[in-house]
Amino acid sequence: MTNFQQKSEMISFEHFSSGDWINQYQYNSFSPTKINRQWCWNDPKINTLLEKAARSLAQLDAFTLIVPDVDLFIQMHITKEANTSSRIEGTQTEMDEAVLNCEQLSPEKRDDWQEVHNYIHALNTAIATLETLPLSNRLLKQTHSLLMKSARGATKSPGDFRTSQNWIGGSSLVDAAFIPPHHNEIAELMSDLERFWHNESVNVPELIRIALSHYQFETIHPFLDGNGRIGRLMITLYLVDKKLLRKPSLYLSDFFERNRGSYYDALTRVRTSNDLTHWVQFFLSAVIETAEKGIKTFEAILQLRQEVDSLILGYGKRAKNAQILLTHLYKSPSLSVGQAATILQLSHQTASSLIKKMVKDNLLHEQTGYQRNQIFIFSRYLALF
Repeated sequence: MTNFQQKSEMISFEHFSSGDWINQYQYNSFSPTKINRQWCWNDPKINTLLEKAARSLAQLDAFTLIVPDVDLFIQMHITKEANTSSRIEGTQTEMDEAVLNCEQLSPEKRDDWQEVHNYIHALNTAIATLETLPLSNRLLKQTHSLLMKSARGATKSPGDFRTSQNWIGGSSLVDAAFIPPHHNEIAELMSDLERFWHNESVNVPELIRIALSHYQFETIHPFLDGNGRIGRLMITLYLVDKKLLRKPSLYLSDFFERNRGSYYDALTRVRTSNDLTHWVQFFLSAVIETAEKGIKTFEAILQLRQEVDSLILGYGKRAKNAQILLTHLYKSPSLSVGQAATILQLSHQTASSLIKKMVKDNLLHEQTGYQRNQIFIFSRYLALF
C-alpha cells in the first residue's frame, strides 16, 4: 500500500480523533490530525442538512443571475461581511460608519474603520485573483498581507505564516484558552489543507470540505494575527473557486457573530471531544440560514429598486443625474454634496438642489445634523444590510 493510499483511507466523523497535545517548553500545543483523506459519516441529519444547504446555496446563486447590475449590490454584501467579521475580532465600527470616508469619522474611530476597509480591499482583490490563481496558501498569504496593511496587525508578519507560537484567549501562554500547533508544524499542516481543497481522488462534497477546512484552518492558526477574519473569508473564496457561487454573495460572519458562543463552542468540541459531527451540523445550518437570508435581501433590493426607479421617472430632466447618483449609492450608500458634484460633474449648487429633492422624497437622509459638511445616507437601502 502506498503512502497516498494509507493517507486516503476512509475515516468516519464518529471515529475521528482530532489530534494530540504536544509538550513544548512550559506549555502544551495542539497538533491536529491532517484532513486530506476520504470522509464518511453515519448521522443521517448531516445528509438532510447537506441537501438543504446545497439547495439554498443554488437558489442564492441563481438570484445573482437575475438581479440587474448585481455587482453594485455585491459591494454592500462585502462591506457588511467586512464589518461583521471585524466586529467578531473586537472592532467597533457600525455599518453606517463603514460606508463613510475615513476623513468623515472622528479620529478615534479611524483605526477600526481602516481594518474594515482593509478587509473589503483584501476580499475584492482575492476574488479578482481567483480568475488566474486558485484558492491556495499563496492566495491566503497575499490576502493576509492586504488585510494587515497599515492596521494594528502591521507588525505581525503580514503575508507570512508565523515563525513563533501564538495562542487564543488569555494574556499569555500560561493562561491561554487554546494553544495551536507549534510553528514548525505549520508548513506541513497547511500543505495538507491545500491538497484537500483540490484532491479529486476523494469523494467529499464541497460543503463538507469547506466545513472541515474552516475548522482545520482555525485550529492551525497559521498567522500571528488575523486568523479569524482570513478563515471566514476563506469560506467565500472556496465557494467561488469551486463554482458553487458565481458571485461572492454568501458570508457567514453575521451568523457566527449572532451565535458567537455556539460558534466557538462547536470548534472547541472538535478539539476536546472529537465531535466533528456537531461542528459540521452547525456549519451547514449556518449556510442554510445565511443563504435564505441572502435571498430575502436580494428580493428586498429588487422591490426597493423598482420603487425608486418609478419615483425617479418623475424627476424630468434631473432623472438621469439622479440615476447616476443612485448607481453610486447602491455601491456605497453615503455621499456629500461635494462628492455628488464630482460624480455628476456639475456645480455645487446644482448638485445640492438635486440632493435636496432626494431628501424631500425620503430617498436620502442627512446624518450629521450640521449646516455644513453634511453627509447624506440612502437609509432604506442601508437598512437592508
